[in-house]
Order: sequence, then C-alpha cells, then structure tokens
Amino acid sequence: MLDNMVRGARLASLIGVGLLAAGSAYAADPIKLGVLEDQSGDFALATIGKVHGIQLATDEINAAGGISGRKLELVIYDTQSDNTRYQEFMRRVLQRDKVNVVFAGFSSASREAYRPIVDQLDGFAFYNNQYEGGVCDGHMVVTGAVPEQQFSTLIPWMMEKYGKRVYTIAADYNFGQISAEWVRMIVKQKGGEMVGEEFIPLGVSQFSQTIQNIQKVKPDVLITLLVGTAQASYYEQAAAANLKIPMGSSVNVGQGYEHKRFKPPSLANMYATVNYVEEVDTPASKAFVAKWKAKFPNEPYINQEAENSYHAVYLYKQMVERAGGSTARADLRAVIAKGDVCVDAPEGKVCIDPKSQHASHTIYMAKVGDDHSITFPQVWNDIKPYWLGEAGCDLTKKDPMAQYTPSNPPPKP
Repeated sequence: MLDNMVRGARLASLIGVGLLAAGSAYAADPIKLGVLEDQSGDFALATIGKVHGIQLATDEINAAGGISGRKLELVIYDTQSDNTRYQEFMRRVLQRDKVNVVFAGFSSASREAYRPIVDQLDGFAFYNNQYEGGVCDGHMVVTGAVPEQQFSTLIPWMMEKYGKRVYTIAADYNFGQISAEWVRMIVKQKGGEMVGEEFIPLGVSQFSQTIQNIQKVKPDVLITLLVGTAQASYYEQAAAANLKIPMGSSVNVGQGYEHKRFKPPSLANMYATVNYVEEVDTPASKAFVAKWKAKFPNEPYINQEAENSYHAVYLYKQMVERAGGSTARADLRAVIAKGDVCVDAPEGKVCIDPKSQHASHTIYMAKVGDDHSITFPQVWNDIKPYWLGEAGCDLTKKDPMAQYTPSNPPPKP
C-alpha cells in the first residue's frame, strides 16, 4: 500500500513537472508577425522601408524581453507589387504559417485584394499606409493618414494662399478615384472651383498631353495624387515644360521622396501633408533617424510609411500586453475599444480610434524649396480620423467589413 502511495506521489510529481515544462514551453512560443510588403516591383522604392521599420521595432522589443515574455518572430514574403501574390501569401501566412498578426500592403488595390481573405480566415492585419480612407473592418487596424487628416488641412491652406481654382491629376484606381472625390468635396465646401481632373493609369510615364491640358486652364493649385515609379516621371517633365503651378499632395514626398530622387527644382513649390518625413526636426525624430541609420546605413530615405510600420509594432505590443498576453483578435479589439491605445512615436503621439480602428496623427505641412530642401510652414497636432466615426462606422458595436466613401457613407446606426 505504501509502495503504491509512493509510486503515485512520484507519478503526480512527474506529471506536474511535465505540465510546468509544457506551460513554460507554451509561454516561450514566439509571437509570429507576417510581413507582406513589396520588396521588388513598381512600389518597392517606397515600401522597403516598411519592412525595415518592422525589423527595427522587432529587434528593439526582443532585446527588451519581447511581448509578455514572448519573442517576436517575423515571417516575411516579397509581394512584388503583385495583387495575386498578396492573396496567395495572405492565405499562406494565416493558414500554413499560423501567424498571430499580419502587416501588409502598400497600394489600396493590394489591400482590397487581401482584405476579404483576412475577413474570411478571421485574421488580424495592420495596414500601415496613407490611403483614401473609408475601411470599416474589425479585422484591420490602419496606422496611415487618411483624407480628413491630409486634405482637410492641405486644401484650405493652399486655396487661401494661392487661389480657389483647382486641378487634380490622380492615379486611376481606387486610391486616386476616392482621393479625388475628397478633393472635389473640400474644394466645393470652401467655395472653390474644380477646373480639371484627370485619372492616369499606373503604367503611364509620358505626360505631355496632361501638361498641355493644365497649361490651357491655368489653375491656381494643382493636386497631384500620382503613385509608383512610372507616374513619378511627371515631375521632371512638368519642370522641363516650365509648369510652375503650386502643387499639393497627400502621397508625394512622404512616400516616394521625389525631392531626394529628382534634380532640383522639379519638386519646387510642392506642399505635402505628411504624418512623418525624416526631416522632422524634433528630438524624438532625430533619435529615431539616428538609430535607423545605424541599423540601415544604406537607407536612402525614411518615409512616413516606414515610421507608420515602426510604431505599428509598438501599438500591437501594447494591445497584447493589455490583453494579458493574448493575441486573439477579440481580446485585442476589446483593448482597442477602451479608446486609450496610444504610443509616443517619432512623429508625436499616435492613438487608435476605437470606432474606426484608424490612427490619430501629427500632420506636417512639408514644403519643397527650389533646392529641394524641406521646411514646415504649418504643423497640426493630434488630427483625429474623425470621418468614419461621424459618418456611422462604430466597430465597438457592429462590424460591416466594408469600405465607404463620402458619396457612399456607412449607414447610420
């Protein structure tokens, strides 16, 4: 009887040790971050920094002990600026690689190619890009700036300074089309006049007819919403044609750093509303640039998407830690719903709006000089992503998993 009791005690002890070991091993399992970004293809120039931003933040977090005692592990795929690859790799990281969260996408077309897959597979994804706005989807967190943050600051400022006759040239896909809708709406609200609007296919690199059209109507302000390597050739062609109309943009400078890539003065008199560029002259920005350059000494430029991707990892870290170490989407959304998920980013304080799961930002008006230097004639602090919430999107109550526009707003609750 005594022998049986001793054997039972030993067995219970061994089981206990086994359970502790299993629990310890489970706690030590890494948190896997899927990274689907264009490291080659038409958008790679603007997006390689997004991968680097995630790597920098991951290295820092892991060096400090990880998230809730778990290290971060990156699972990175090059999507090659190809929307079918986004779909293929999104299924792969969620179904085969079993990642806990995905950081994915530059163009809005890419995001809309993969977003239904994230919804279908109940994933959780960060879109760390400036975009045309409107996505109301509980499977998505958006850390990039949106039109009510960029256009509602940029366009009234430029119309007051230069005049109310506005011409828009935009990339011909959902980003350009919806962004142009925002431009039309704000110009009308402020008593201006749209004197022209053109949508340019992504592969186009010859702009002689567009330049002639602009010269003919002589607008006071030209809003440029051009995307990718091919379309960026517009600026040198416009400069060669001596087209000196003041330009405003929500994408140029902050994404493709054209002021660094092109010979002055092709970007002169460009005004871009950005939430970050490496020229931001604050102690937090200078410290960020210094550690970035130490890790990536050959980086040509730190754009706003790189900074968005960097602070997105820290936002995710805070969500998981406040969820008690859980990476379950429902638990993280419950944390977001509290309305106080914020980090001190290189740009300034960034917070996630619980209704839309979009980020607040400091918005910098970046002016390009004749020598392509950057100055900041205006800075707007803590501009919130207010439109979706005011229009009727409230992810704390309902998840439509849809994208809306000013002409097609969400239904009021």
